[in-house]
Amino acid sequence: MDMRHFLEKLSSDTPTPGGGSASALAGALSASLIAMVAGLTSEKKGMKELRRKAFTLQGKLYKAISEDAASYDKVIEAYRLKKETEKERRIRQITIQRAYRNATVPPHLVCQHSIELLDCCQTLILNGRPSAITDVGVAAFLADTALKGGLLNIGINLTSIRDKGFVKKMNQLRQRLDKRRGRLIRRIENLLRETLPI
Repeated sequence: MDMRHFLEKLSSDTPTPGGGSASALAGALSASLIAMVAGLTSEKKGMKELRRKAFTLQGKLYKAISEDAASYDKVIEAYRLKKETEKERRIRQITIQRAYRNATVPPHLVCQHSIELLDCCQTLILNGRPSAITDVGVAAFLADTALKGGLLNIGINLTSIRDKGFVKKMNQLRQRLDKRRGRLIRRIENLLRETLPI
């Protein structure tokens, strides 16, 4: 869908697309800016490879916009299943649990891709075109937003999952991702401050 249509759907009174899709979009925008700055600095070593990586991540994050909405639509469908008999209630509960587990996949991918984007931003601040440093800064903050949004969406889905082992594993993963995010964004902010009055 085009951007205007997406914004209309995002602001409608339906649950999808929601914050997960918006997080993926933030990541795709970040990747686009990274590709732009790498293209402006294509004469430097490694920039063509970085630009290709940015385009790959852009495609994955763009795909995640619809994947996140589709995964939560499955949760909604599961809650609408019949529950009149014991068998129906059992099938419904199993389907709900499966849907919530599957709904953690798109935001997890958004988080992983966003970590890669932050790595790219750090490289660009150090080696990219100085006149485009603000574009890199915006890309970094968009990637950080995408990552934090992904972590939030994993967390909200975990609150409905009964498998304690799965929940524990995913929460440990969230903590590791958030720690890495924190280190990267602090490093990026410090590098930006050395160059810009922010």
